[in-house]
Amino acid sequence: MKLLLLSPLVALALLAAPAAVHAQAPATIKTKVKPAGQPSVKTKTKVAAAPAEAPETVFAPDAVVDAKANALTTNMQQNLGLNPQQTEKVRVINRRGVEMVENGRLRHKADPRKLAGIIESAGRSRLEALKDVLSPAQFNKYQRKREEKMGVPNVQGVQGNAAPGLGGGVPTE
Repeated sequence: MKLLLLSPLVALALLAAPAAVHAQAPATIKTKVKPAGQPSVKTKTKVAAAPAEAPETVFAPDAVVDAKANALTTNMQQNLGLNPQQTEKVRVINRRGVEMVENGRLRHKADPRKLAGIIESAGRSRLEALKDVLSPAQFNKYQRKREEKMGVPNVQGVQGNAAPGLGGGVPTE
């Protein structure tokens, strides 16, 4: 009896499903009916699998990208003394880098490893492009400021500390 009720539901689901669903590998639905006082009846019905959701293409709003890129460019212009031609080239480079990072943030919220790779890639390509636009003195100044901001120690100041547990050279009593 239950088997008869299930069949119209399955048929209705198949008829109502879009054509794209039918193109996917079918899933198997198992049913088991046990009428009173009789052995159970097992059936298998193949039904099209639910479509996997296609990842949406998400883009950062242009206003956000432009605002961040313009702020970066203005800061670089003031600190590096960029001429007007350099400023426009740097603005384009900064916009491209910010756009890559912001789109990556939106697309890979749940995957920090992918996001870190995108940020690293955007930073590397931006650095290479800036190297072509800035003079050697400007690029060196930019690198120093960038390393200070990122917390990268400069080579002259690196002397290191004693390993934990091996003593720091100062006797304690």
